[in-house]
Amino acid sequence: MNLKFDLDITNNHQERHYDLDWLRVLAVLLLIYFHTAAVFYQGELGDFYIKNDLLSPVLGWFIFFVHQWHMPLFFLISGAASWFSLQLRTPMQYVNERFRRLLIPFIFGTLVLVPPQIYYKLLTHHENIGSYLQFYPQFFNGIRPQGNFEWAHLWFVIYLFVLSIVSLPLLLFFKQQMSRHRYSTIATFIKQPGGIFLPALPLAMIEGAFRPKWFGFQNLYDDWANLLLYLCYFVYGFILCSNTEFRQAIAQYQRLMLFMAIVTMSIIFGIQLTEILPVRGYSRGYIFYQMWRGFNSWCWVTAILGLSQRYLSFTNNILQYTTLAAYPVFLLHQTVLVVISFYVVQWNLGIAAKFLIISTVTVLVTNALYEMLVKRFKITRFLFGLKPINMNK
Repeated sequence: MNLKFDLDITNNHQERHYDLDWLRVLAVLLLIYFHTAAVFYQGELGDFYIKNDLLSPVLGWFIFFVHQWHMPLFFLISGAASWFSLQLRTPMQYVNERFRRLLIPFIFGTLVLVPPQIYYKLLTHHENIGSYLQFYPQFFNGIRPQGNFEWAHLWFVIYLFVLSIVSLPLLLFFKQQMSRHRYSTIATFIKQPGGIFLPALPLAMIEGAFRPKWFGFQNLYDDWANLLLYLCYFVYGFILCSNTEFRQAIAQYQRLMLFMAIVTMSIIFGIQLTEILPVRGYSRGYIFYQMWRGFNSWCWVTAILGLSQRYLSFTNNILQYTTLAAYPVFLLHQTVLVVISFYVVQWNLGIAAKFLIISTVTVLVTNALYEMLVKRFKITRFLFGLKPINMNK
């Protein structure tokens, strides 16, 4: 059985990385709670499609914390999966795989799964848009933020598709260099004291140089900070699985990286609490803050990788089921969550009760849709990026 969020994470000739399987599954699950928290949040990351009247500072801090490392981890895992895919496929087969697993679900999702989110968002603003069928043609009227058309949470899918194709020559170069002494020397250097921090340098430089101008509007064509940052993490994930010494270095320094992640995040929290952060722009203080964020994200990602290697290198029936469900659940979850939230926020309940209802019902309904509509039919498996049934046996 193989992973379905991006590419196969293993093959018949290499050891299965169950820890990466678990990380992908848990990251998708966490995304549901992250987006549920967004219903009760208003801040610099922007408003969610549905917003509760009362907001929660606690959930706001939860969003701020998870946002720091969650998507970098996703792209790193996807890069790791690409390493194993290119051990089994030619470059052209790899490109065809990307089209089938990413581009087809993206197009389908943008046309079918995203419009309901915009419809319910407009309903919360009490706009007179009629029924959903009357609204649907209006979905194509202009591009966000001036219009209605957008790709919502599916930005990850199209970014991953583009990065997979654009980085292919670089991935093939690293694949060729794998057996050479120079490549092995780099892996050995990473294991030396301080070497584990070296990959954070490009991340910090990207954040400092690009984030002041491109804060994070995920429109692909004008989002250079995110594109370059996620490209780095994607390539890092590829390199990580190319040599066992890289994974050994992460395991060796797992406690150090977790300590550094907590310390650096505490400083970031302190900066936010004291409100001493300069206005966004190319000032010395703001650039340094963004560079610090880049360093912090690397500390968290490597600490999480180290913890997963230590505690999640096993499989069971739950993992075998959820590895197949992860990608469809990702595609479906936000549409389900937005619809449920639209009605739940109108109830006379506290924030905690609403949060539990929205998140729990989203998990149950999304899984039910996967079970009843996605995995049982050839056409839906194709549209959601799954292999035909006989190829998963």
